[in-house]
Amino acid sequence: MYKLTQYGSSVQRLSDNAFIPFDPANTDAQQFAKWLQKGNKPEPAEEGGVVTDEWVAEIIAKLLP
Repeated sequence: MYKLTQYGSSVQRLSDNAFIPFDPANTDAQQFAKWLQKGNKPEPAEEGGVVTDEWVAEIIAKLLP
């Protein structure tokens, strides 16, 4: 499970609280993108926020070749 960070430049992996930057060279970021491809969505950064399908598609395209 993941949660977006406040500024949207990374995601926090909740299992170990690691912060993962949206860098295509980062293997954790690639794993996150594959997790998204399976239909998963991270928790929003703010209570009541929404993670859109468009955002998911943009991040997948950015992180996976």
